[in-house]
Amino acid sequence: MSEIIFVAKERVKVEARVAASPETVRKYTALGYSVIVETGAGISSCMPDAAYEAAGAEIAGTDAARKADIILRVRRPIKHDAYKKGAIMLAIFDPHGAEDEIIALAKAKITGFSMEFMPRITRAQTMDVLSSQASLSGYQAVIDAAEVYNRVIPMMMTAAGTVPAAKIFVMGAGVAGLQAIATARRLGAVVTANDVRAAVKEQVVSLGAKFIAVEDEEFRTAETVAGYAKEMSKKYQEKQAALIAQHISRQDIVITTALIPGRPAPRLITRSMLETMQLGSVLVDLAVEQGGNVEGAVADRIIEVNGIKIVGYANVPGRIAATASQLYARNLYAFLEKMTDRKARRLAINFEDELVKATLIIHDGKIVHSALSSLCNSKEEAVSCKKQQAVTIEEMNHDGGF
Repeated sequence: MSEIIFVAKERVKVEARVAASPETVRKYTALGYSVIVETGAGISSCMPDAAYEAAGAEIAGTDAARKADIILRVRRPIKHDAYKKGAIMLAIFDPHGAEDEIIALAKAKITGFSMEFMPRITRAQTMDVLSSQASLSGYQAVIDAAEVYNRVIPMMMTAAGTVPAAKIFVMGAGVAGLQAIATARRLGAVVTANDVRAAVKEQVVSLGAKFIAVEDEEFRTAETVAGYAKEMSKKYQEKQAALIAQHISRQDIVITTALIPGRPAPRLITRSMLETMQLGSVLVDLAVEQGGNVEGAVADRIIEVNGIKIVGYANVPGRIAATASQLYARNLYAFLEKMTDRKARRLAINFEDELVKATLIIHDGKIVHSALSSLCNSKEEAVSCKKQQAVTIEEMNHDGGF
């Protein structure tokens, strides 16, 4: 009997994405799996039940999850007793700050793979959910900014005179930041960008933007071995803040993308900086769900401070759910396909594989990821966590620029 994959409908209000597409359902069935899609799971992503049925899936209610061997989700589940013991779950668990939920899932004997921990190595590129979703966030940030900005973006030459191009400043040149730069340039803006990593300067310039940073010795070494941004010294932060304050006073649109794994988002723009910006300027804070890069940003709201609009949409990839779901579904398929024995047409997890080690957070009733060792129930378990997983927070697949 073939193993069953269950594609869950997301219950969080702001989540419009789905973890499988008709395209990946066909691929799963070709691998030998039976696929059940929860009723209406893909509607918000423009993927109707009929499309899944045509691809070979069964459509069923929530209770069908109890007989599934593999659960595909976008976010970690709200209910922890809805699945059979030993079920495999692939999702974005976002475990930091969710201790009770992760412990409850572990006790429910779920084997959970947190997809955002996928290591940034060549063989994992097709499985990198952070990159696929962050790229869409960078694109959408520019679109959201353009929507509330009450002027045109490109330079326009008209019979009534020339309209200057908008000045857009992107803070953080990770995946989201680079996509924001590219999108802003395509719209005709004059673009500048910054990052604490010297290595990304070339990428920024190659996209047609000007790089802005305090380029001292600390700046030249501000990158981990894994390629992520280090937290800078207080002295450097002060110098960088002075430069940024001067720069943003001349900008029309600012997009912030900076995140630090497992910690609140760094504060990049203070209220005093906002006061230097010109009336009608727009800021888009892509880190608002982690506390925000912009002082005063509020999750899932657009607020106005002295005529400056601060856009703080939550779950930005979910604002273009059809595309985001398509890419996310491919990421999950690429990972699950690597854990499948094609000859036996069954799941065959190699727990020694580096991708499995990097993403496995709960198994056999225990927390098994080193980054979550503080959640272990005993000192012995904490030691076991660290022995099983040699992955540090800096080595996780988190982009210093989102």
